[in-house]
Amino acid sequence: MSDVMGVLLMAYGSPDRLEDVEAYYTHIRGGRKPAPEFVAELKERYKTVGGRTPLSEISEATRSGLEAQLNSSRDDRYRVFLGMKHWHPYIEQAVGEMRDEGHDRAVGLVLAPHYSRMSIAGYFHYVDDAQEKLGSHIEILPVESWHLHPSYLEAVAKRTRSRLADFPAGSDVTVVFTAHSLPEKILEHADPYPRQLQETSQAIAQMLGLERWTFSYQSAGRTPDPWLGPDIVDTVHDLADQGVQHILVAPVGFVSEHLEIHYDIDFEAQRAASDRGVTLKRIEMLNSSSDFVAGLAEVVRQRAAKARALPTT
Repeated sequence: MSDVMGVLLMAYGSPDRLEDVEAYYTHIRGGRKPAPEFVAELKERYKTVGGRTPLSEISEATRSGLEAQLNSSRDDRYRVFLGMKHWHPYIEQAVGEMRDEGHDRAVGLVLAPHYSRMSIAGYFHYVDDAQEKLGSHIEILPVESWHLHPSYLEAVAKRTRSRLADFPAGSDVTVVFTAHSLPEKILEHADPYPRQLQETSQAIAQMLGLERWTFSYQSAGRTPDPWLGPDIVDTVHDLADQGVQHILVAPVGFVSEHLEIHYDIDFEAQRAASDRGVTLKRIEMLNSSSDFVAGLAEVVRQRAAKARALPTT
């Protein structure tokens, strides 16, 4: 048993090289190899953004920054482990490290603010599977969502405010908040994901006093089932049809730079805007910034405090 509280910080993962794309894609598909044309398409997307994204480095910097922040001024001690859902270091590796160090409790935190049974819950299923495989019995204290945490909202609002100032004075800018699309079937089970996204968007819009804003999904998967919309590219065209000349994209559903940011927004949405003569900019991502990491530390401390008030199981 360890007196140090564990923290399992989780992110999606991203391949390190183009040669890793097929293995990465296969893991996403639960071990089923994707069709060669799908692998080729994904490789082309990575080539378009330079061959890889900085998600691995950003996630590790967030891990180390969070551990330092948690241990900076409190009597309670923390050890933060990084586990990726679909790439190295896998969630199973992180669970094994926690077990080997003797942790009996750990806060589980996904680097995504909004809860869905299809997304966030999936991370914790991976944790459960890892524990069963490894014979581990760590009590995981899940943080299901933090979409209205004041520090998160302020961090996004600050970056939105800063980027708005980059448009010419007097410009009528429409802010488009975005998040990863999910299959529409989540609506059949009253999944909180769409509601939480609207709550985040409305909260930030109110903080900034925005008059012109909307919400859009992005990065829908390639499956026969319909996905939540509208898509960001369709939204760009719709706004252009309405005479909008300036768009600022604020990806509230994401915290780090990865393919969905660099390709779906910086390339695809930007190309659509350019084709219509619209100026499109994107806010700076939170990544491993000090204000964002400080907010994550607050989220972890709040969850840990609830657990410390109860006996271990």
